[in-house]
Amino acid sequence: MTIEIIFNNTLSSSTDYQPAEDRYSGSYLQIRAAQLEDASAVAEILADSFHSKEGMLGWAYPLLRLGIYEDVQSRLRTSPPHHACLVAANGTAIDKAGKLCSSKETLAGTLEVAVRPSSVPWGSKYLRYPYLSNLAVRSKLRRQGIAVQLLLNCERVVLGWGFHDIYLHVLENNYQARQLYFKLGYRLHQIDTSWSDRLFGKPQQILLHKYLP
Repeated sequence: MTIEIIFNNTLSSSTDYQPAEDRYSGSYLQIRAAQLEDASAVAEILADSFHSKEGMLGWAYPLLRLGIYEDVQSRLRTSPPHHACLVAANGTAIDKAGKLCSSKETLAGTLEVAVRPSSVPWGSKYLRYPYLSNLAVRSKLRRQGIAVQLLLNCERVVLGWGFHDIYLHVLENNYQARQLYFKLGYRLHQIDTSWSDRLFGKPQQILLHKYLP
């Protein structure tokens, strides 16, 4: 997979870091494939984004985080086909020798994409489609374009696999996420409804689709 380096919101398809002229901040954001040693940080980001540490269920947070960690570690270790876990890593960009320095690197966000089989048969084969999941960005680093860069890089991965359609779910009451997806060209495919969700007043899941030219 080609590593994309983002510096001052500019993408470079090269795996070599090229110092920019305007580098007063000394920071960088790198979108790369997650490694096994990233599993703990990825689990932390996911747990913090999708589970609360407060309230009646706050006591269960460590157990939920542990379960997420084991799931992430399993996927990274087995490397299933047509699966990619991307992370956004930030830190100090340039050391004294002018080289990329990752000694202070921290993970800012993550996103996974995998090709799933459809439940609708087509002839003798099942349709397969790329599906995005687990988009999460650290709360203190949101609204800085990290989610956008993760999504765009996942789309490049999907095109590299030879697919041109991509899908994801979003909760109907997650207005910020819906706005982001619509801005990037995702459109309503269907609304997944269930009697249990209606009965307990849970928000419906909306399946979005984007065609990648």
